Amino acid sequence: MKIAICCDHGGLALKNAVLAYLRENGHKVKDCGTTCADSCDYPDFALLAAEAVASGECERGIFVCTSGIGVSIVANKVPGVRCALCAEPLSARMTREHNDANALALGGGYVGVNLALEIVRVFLETPFSQGENHKRRVAKIAEIEKKYSK
Repeated sequence: MKIAICCDHGGLALKNAVLAYLRENGHKVKDCGTTCADSCDYPDFALLAAEAVASGECERGIFVCTSGIGVSIVANKVPGVRCALCAEPLSARMTREHNDANALALGGGYVGVNLALEIVRVFLETPFSQGENHKRRVAKIAEIEKKYSK
């Protein structure tokens, strides 16, 4: 699977751990930055990763900042991206099964490496349920995007 990954300075350490995990497990990765610990603006990097997911260049995205909140807000501004902030594996499983989320946000200041890697594993391995009720709801999300995308 090809995965876009990004972070700001607050998520750099966790992003690097996730990046290594992804590569070790055979995934192709588009690293959208940042690559240094200097203070930076998360929207710059989150937009690049979100656009890679929305365009289909990458199947999934992983977004990291200190809280995970800022990057998830940016990601969800891009039509076609359904990003969920997850702090434990059950949320990761549920957002894949029910929402067909294609992006995951993590808070580098809140989630340790071992837990984050388990969240990532579950997020990447869990398929969308294909349940009619879930497909209907994801379609409604897409309609809302169309309505407000100009």
